[in-house]
Amino acid sequence: MRLAYFGTPAMAVPSLTALVAAGHEVAIVVTRVDKRRGRGGELSPSPVKQAALALGLPVSHDVDDVLGKGIELGVVVAFGQLIKPHVLAEVPMVNSHFSLLPRWRGAAPVERAVLAGDAETGVCLMQLEEGLDTGGVYDTVRVPIGAAMTADELRRELVAAGCEQLVRCLAGPLPTPTPQVGEPLYAAKITPDDLRIRWAQGAQQIDRVIRLGGAWTTFREKRVKVLSATLDSSARVAPCPVAGLTLQSVQPEGKGPMPFADFARGARPAAAEWFV
Repeated sequence: MRLAYFGTPAMAVPSLTALVAAGHEVAIVVTRVDKRRGRGGELSPSPVKQAALALGLPVSHDVDDVLGKGIELGVVVAFGQLIKPHVLAEVPMVNSHFSLLPRWRGAAPVERAVLAGDAETGVCLMQLEEGLDTGGVYDTVRVPIGAAMTADELRRELVAAGCEQLVRCLAGPLPTPTPQVGEPLYAAKITPDDLRIRWAQGAQQIDRVIRLGGAWTTFREKRVKVLSATLDSSARVAPCPVAGLTLQSVQPEGKGPMPFADFARGARPAAAEWFV
């Protein structure tokens, strides 16, 4: 099948390589423009662009460039942009979305599923239309969320499931899509405020925030990243003000990662001196 592929981050690379390996003709890859990174401000291509160039595939930063190329199907995986209506009018498209639609439409379905304590999520291969993740669903793969699974671990499982799903579904004609059923929930982009630990929420919810990656708190008016923790029956250990949660590793501002026990020993918190 003659395809156009739309994607940007590293999580969209495996699906591209799987489609090429399955024998599909990827006529063009569309990704975001190169970004300036680092102190030198050098332009850095997206992971998908790097992979496409390594595979010898044409790359564009303009969605309109798929027009007039005889594309049979557009495949969208974590592209990060809405496809313009006039492009959808010419090129039919499918989107590999990492949730069980209509739950968690939008930008951060993996993180929102973890944060909500969902027992499972999945990958929906859906028909792309003008609405935000509103199209009918061609195929669904369900993926359980382990009690201690991080967002990164879950994302890797979803990427693997999505690759298999795409190759399987595109091996023949797509079925008629099934309309989404149920009350939609929207997965808003995760902000730094979402990642701030609110100690009054209790051990279970704090553990979910930590498993997103990037969780933080403050101690003596300086930021401390909380990198990992485990739920258990332990008593609270200063400066962690919550029982039932053992912090494993942290990263104080201006320092590298370290075991929480080493941080607490070096900080020597006074009585009733806690993370805030």
